[in-house]
Amino acid sequence: MRAKLFNKISIKLVIITSLVLIAVLSIHTYLTIRFFRDNLTSISRSGAYSTSDVIKRSMRYSMLINEKEDIHRVIKTLGNEPGIKKIRIYDKSGKIAFSSDSLEINKVVDKRSEACIVCHSDPNAPPPVSTSENFRTFNMENERVLGLINPIRNELDCYSAECHYHKPSEALLGVLDVMVSMKSTDETISIAIRNILINSILITLIISGLSGIFIFYLVNKPLKKFQKAINELGKGNLDYKISIGNKNEFGVIAKQFNNMSGNLSGAYKEIKDWSDKLNTKVEEKTRELKNVYEQIVQIEKLASLGKLSATVAHELNNPLEGILTYSKLISKKLKAENNDNYKKLIEFTELISEETARCGKIVKDLLLFSHADAEKFVNSDLGQILDKSVTLINHHLEINNIKLTKEYPPEVVYIFCNPQKIQQAVMSILINAIESMSGKDSGKIFIKFKSEANEVIIRISDEGTGISQKDLPYIFEPFYTTKDAIKGTGLGLSVVYGIINIHKGRIEVEKTSITGTTFKIILPLNLNNVIENEIKA
Repeated sequence: MRAKLFNKISIKLVIITSLVLIAVLSIHTYLTIRFFRDNLTSISRSGAYSTSDVIKRSMRYSMLINEKEDIHRVIKTLGNEPGIKKIRIYDKSGKIAFSSDSLEINKVVDKRSEACIVCHSDPNAPPPVSTSENFRTFNMENERVLGLINPIRNELDCYSAECHYHKPSEALLGVLDVMVSMKSTDETISIAIRNILINSILITLIISGLSGIFIFYLVNKPLKKFQKAINELGKGNLDYKISIGNKNEFGVIAKQFNNMSGNLSGAYKEIKDWSDKLNTKVEEKTRELKNVYEQIVQIEKLASLGKLSATVAHELNNPLEGILTYSKLISKKLKAENNDNYKKLIEFTELISEETARCGKIVKDLLLFSHADAEKFVNSDLGQILDKSVTLINHHLEINNIKLTKEYPPEVVYIFCNPQKIQQAVMSILINAIESMSGKDSGKIFIKFKSEANEVIIRISDEGTGISQKDLPYIFEPFYTTKDAIKGTGLGLSVVYGIINIHKGRIEVEKTSITGTTFKIILPLNLNNVIENEIKA
């Protein structure tokens, strides 16, 4: 029971608050008592010095005319004043010359006594003449007494008077010892300390009690409400709400708890509704399975297409080899003529050779379609790759009266890639852009790229009819097409996606509308580093 009680946050807060308060008030009480005691002691010393100075001034004239009776009378009279315990005058030899207690006159005081030790810490050394105030505290007749030693110096009036025989070289004639009672001061300090301690204890109890009350109402009661709410929630009462009207942290938590219970209740009702509508969901899943089946049929078509492609590839391979051989031969002979008029023809024949080789590579890829062959990557000029792609579809641009604008950076940008695959991807996007503007009298295509950080960004924009929002999520899927069956198979953008993915890049439709579409291709500049990092991972 005791352990359970001390585990409560409110009890811990009350204990911690009380301990901190006790520590702070203890330090404050100690400092206050010390300050009060020091101030009263300082006041007592100041009063003792003032009394000593008044006594010395009242006896000054009698000392100058050497009237010992007057000095005795003054000391006797002032020694009977309330608060003054005793008055003495010592001569240079330590003998008591005058005293309010007549029994100790002419006695020689030991320099180690409480009256002399103030100045004579070393009995063999002379006293410090320059000391103006020397205090000591000791007990006399069961009460504390403050003693003040006030030196009587040999001033001009003393050694120049006719009745005196003091030499001018003598600095000290004697000392005045005044003993003042500290009884009233000690009583005042004692009463003040008692009052300060009582006040501190009362303040501690009051603040601790008020803290306990506030903590009970502000912490303990809200926590009990939360505990009850959690128990209700555990029992299945998901509609239970916590009623806390304030807007502090507990109010915020209560609001969040109510929202959570509401969400749980909604989720439970949704699950129940889902159970009630299971037949509808089964029908939906059946339709999804039907779509999956249709995709499987398309995959089978793709497999059949692969077999057909292998057959066609065998038939195309020999003619392509012949075209490639004769185009290289023509180019070689034209170069041998060294005629400037053949430069354009040489350029065309070299283009035929390159494209024939690319067709041969495509045919080879068709033959190796079922095998995972390693891609060959080289550092290539991206601008040249884009220019070759434009050259190959230039006749399409002229036929459709489309103007193509290029915007390249001034510096050469090299990327580590398979240039033929990148060229194939760009050509597919350009052909789609041209077909999207079919039926128009004219149009524009923009190609631009720039390098940022470790990436190169290619943008291809057209002024076609755009892509509808319902088709946009599926444009990179195989066999998905919005064209007629005669115009396309729906493999173009799927192949482009695969090529960009092989190069560890990304392709997306940056924007599309009825006024045109922009494709954004992002390729890494340091593809070899990306591949190495993936291998390490």
